[in-house]
Amino acid sequence: QVHVVDTGGGSVQAGGSLRLSCAASGRTFSRYTMGWFRQAPGKEREFVAAISWLGVNTYYADSVKGRFTISRDNAKNTAYLQMNTLKPEDTAVYYCAASGKSLYSSEPYYRSDWYDYWGQGTQVTVSS
Repeated sequence: QVHVVDTGGGSVQAGGSLRLSCAASGRTFSRYTMGWFRQAPGKEREFVAAISWLGVNTYYADSVKGRFTISRDNAKNTAYLQMNTLKPEDTAVYYCAASGKSLYSSEPYYRSDWYDYWGQGTQVTVSS
């Protein structure tokens, strides 16, 4: 069992930056693939980024490539999402998720049901 807490959201102007953090409980954090999803009002939850157990493999949605960076520090049981050059369309509730499965390009890591544990969500608002 893993308890996930995501924090770091807030309100920023377009072009600004935020860093989200995802703290996970348990002694086997390094054995989990970590991912970030987001959901805007009235929209379906969409994939943002994922990172493998040791951070070797990372995947991003096309909409955030070059602007967002996912990383992890297994010694701190924490994953991060660095969000730069934010746009109003990035406004959403962001959710951290953990999966016990290995991250490969052939895996459906972009699907919400591939993940086992979820954070409560943190609001990111980007104004024009």
